[in-house]
Amino acid sequence: MNRNLGLLVVLQGLFLTNNVTFIAINGLVGLALAPYGWMATLPVMAYVLGGALFTGLVGRTQARLGRKRAFQTGLAVALVSALLCAVAASTRTFWLLCASTLLAGYYSANAQLYRFASAELAAPGLREKAVSLVMAGGLLGAVIGPRLAADTRDWFAAPFVGAYLALAGVAALAMLLLSFMQFPPATAQAAKRGGRSVAQLLRQPAFLVAALAGSLGYGVMNLLMAATPLAMQQCGLPFGDAAFVLQWHVVGMFAPGFFTGHLIKRFGTLPVMAVGLALNLGCIAIALSGVELQHFGVALFLLGVGWNFLFTGSTTLSLSTYAPEEKDRAQAALNFFIFATLACTSFASGVLVTTQGWTWLNVGSLLPVAMVGAGLAWLALRNARPATA
Repeated sequence: MNRNLGLLVVLQGLFLTNNVTFIAINGLVGLALAPYGWMATLPVMAYVLGGALFTGLVGRTQARLGRKRAFQTGLAVALVSALLCAVAASTRTFWLLCASTLLAGYYSANAQLYRFASAELAAPGLREKAVSLVMAGGLLGAVIGPRLAADTRDWFAAPFVGAYLALAGVAALAMLLLSFMQFPPATAQAAKRGGRSVAQLLRQPAFLVAALAGSLGYGVMNLLMAATPLAMQQCGLPFGDAAFVLQWHVVGMFAPGFFTGHLIKRFGTLPVMAVGLALNLGCIAIALSGVELQHFGVALFLLGVGWNFLFTGSTTLSLSTYAPEEKDRAQAALNFFIFATLACTSFASGVLVTTQGWTWLNVGSLLPVAMVGAGLAWLALRNARPATA
């Protein structure tokens, strides 16, 4: 690991601190401020929707300003949006909270590019390990985020104002660390910003499968993760059990980052993604076998590890599908597909589990899992044809 890559790992951890804290508190603050109960999750939705809406602008900013200045811009937006959230919580202004979390989506879309930037900070033969290692940085946020929300909740009279101010401090710390980083300069070819369109990139089987696996794999994870606390409540399990299950789920998401890159390097991208898919199927099978604490816990842990394998694998797979002058366009497109899927599953999760139940939610998730499996099999067969011939 070089210094720049090490700092990027920490930046990823601070990004996930922001992400996890937002997810933990936005729904609660929204419930307290919303004029109607059904609007409570709109701030959560706004955060995801903002990520989808800003992916194009983030891509253009990356192309125009370069990695470092573009990432600094994203962190500045994170700081401002956290302060606006604090004002909204303090003044009990629901629509300001929604607008602020929508703006925070810019930071989310921007920071999602950390994993791609990691490949540029490593030697060509170590790109898989670099991507995996930066993903492991999310474990820092998984530990700090919930603790930060709990410890700062009552700093001020209005609940969670302190948490939003703490997130502004996290963004300021990230900006300080970023100032010590150096990214490779853009090549003359990349500066032309030419290359193929997104439609042309999607005609490549590898890019198409990377987009499919990355977005649907993330979508299945989000669908089941977001529904778990509601399903456990319906089954009579206390909130403490749900927090325990989610904690181990997040560990499963990011802890494998310390070795996923080694597995990809040794066995190949598609086999590791196939294992991730198998873990998703294992999660669904266990979830369908019972509704005790151990069923939820094991299922969600497998879901987290499966997501890591699929997401790290899809990112690695995409790296070889675009030229330097196409990277900003390609990476923005991949992130757009992810955020659009997350927006849909964030809404569908609560609706489906409360109307159709936990069992049918898991049965329904088999469809996107099957689609990813079909995509991986199709790409593997295409790759095998020249060797067979």
